[in-house]
Amino acid sequence: MVALYLAGITWFGARFRHSQKSLKDYYLGGRHAPWWAIALSIVSAETSTLTIIGTPTLAFAGNLAFLQVVFGYLLARVAISVLFLPHYFRGEMFTAYELIGRRFGVRLRRLTAGTFLIVRGLAEGIRVFAISIVISVILGTGEMASIVLIVCLTLFYTFEGGMTAVIWTDVVQMFLYVFGAVVSFFVILQHIPGGWGHVLAVAGPAGKFAIFDFRFAPTAQFFSRNYSFWAGLIGGCFLTTASHGTEQLLVQRLLAARSQAQSRLALFASWVVIFVQFSLFLGIGVILYVFYKDANLPAPKPADWLYPGFVWRYLPPGLAGLVMAAVLAAAMSNLSAALNSLSSTTILDFYKPLRSGRSERSYVKLARVATLAWGVALVCAGAVARHWGPVLEAGLTVTSIAYGGLLGVFLLGVLTKRVGENAAMLGMAAGLGLVVYARLETGIAWTWYVAIGSSATFLTGWIGSFFWKERANG
Repeated sequence: MVALYLAGITWFGARFRHSQKSLKDYYLGGRHAPWWAIALSIVSAETSTLTIIGTPTLAFAGNLAFLQVVFGYLLARVAISVLFLPHYFRGEMFTAYELIGRRFGVRLRRLTAGTFLIVRGLAEGIRVFAISIVISVILGTGEMASIVLIVCLTLFYTFEGGMTAVIWTDVVQMFLYVFGAVVSFFVILQHIPGGWGHVLAVAGPAGKFAIFDFRFAPTAQFFSRNYSFWAGLIGGCFLTTASHGTEQLLVQRLLAARSQAQSRLALFASWVVIFVQFSLFLGIGVILYVFYKDANLPAPKPADWLYPGFVWRYLPPGLAGLVMAAVLAAAMSNLSAALNSLSSTTILDFYKPLRSGRSERSYVKLARVATLAWGVALVCAGAVARHWGPVLEAGLTVTSIAYGGLLGVFLLGVLTKRVGENAAMLGMAAGLGLVVYARLETGIAWTWYVAIGSSATFLTGWIGSFFWKERANG
């Protein structure tokens, strides 16, 4: 089942090679994709294997409090549709950082684009390692062999088919991994005598269905809780505004829509699917908690083995293969998106401005070379990420550290007129420095990092503009 899926999706994605005649085709799919396909592609991009194997672990060890972050995701989509989309569809843009170049200048465009390359490369390394856990369970291979296998297969169809292949393989893969999760939910439930009624009886008194934590007090303990209502709503809003509004991985999908209205529709439709998905995977974690408690089994180590380990040991071979193929689907869809967005930023924000005048065909060849180079880089990053702890929170922490500076610069660009490039760069450095300090020297939870970093960036840049007189492009 797994081998058939890997071969089939690779063949399907590679079929789009012949439609890639320009950079617009390779990086934006020619802007032909319908809104619903883009919405599902957004979901696939932000879901990843971290969600599938990491989210059940959160509910197993805690409760449903992670859903508070998801409510922040909705608020972020409102902010993006109001603040950023009108600017992205003013003219023809290929990357998020072109907006920064128009507003501030080439140096800050390169700084923000470079930040994305570093952060996304590290975060994707964690995701590559996460899927290697699953492949190791299935094939019994070592982690490095698993990392190389998944990157090479995904690299092949992304290299060939560009963004068109990314979007349409995302659609297929999203349906597969959601179907696999639904099937596994009910199969796991069948392993529990008494079914759902017993789950309610055991998990309810244990507080596993608790969602909201409204406690509010501006103390160190308040800011150290990852999943309070305020941390979730504010932190989730800032995190998603940064990831979906300023990071090329997801902005590229919004830019691939036929119009601003369809881009906005895709953005909000994706939230509905995301909410259902997180609820489903958290529910799986609750059921597994009851299963382990009834059987008096110790919690799995490492914790991220919880869901894939259960599937592989306890489900019938055919169903286990289906669910594992579904997990691989999520991994490959996210990895293909990362490869294409990393390549687009490399070529469009760094190479093309320095070497303009080439033919579209030569640029497409260079785009494929950049995709290949990033595939090699992600194999290396995945090898390093094996030592960074639980995959879901490790991935969110890495991205949150740098997202604040990115979001703060974009907010300076769309909300102010007087701030120039030097003041904005100073603000970005201040925001990044403050978040690094918060990470290393305080107990502040990762859910606050983007809010802290973006606020520090915005305020420092705005105040700096009063002392640093320069010509702004806004």
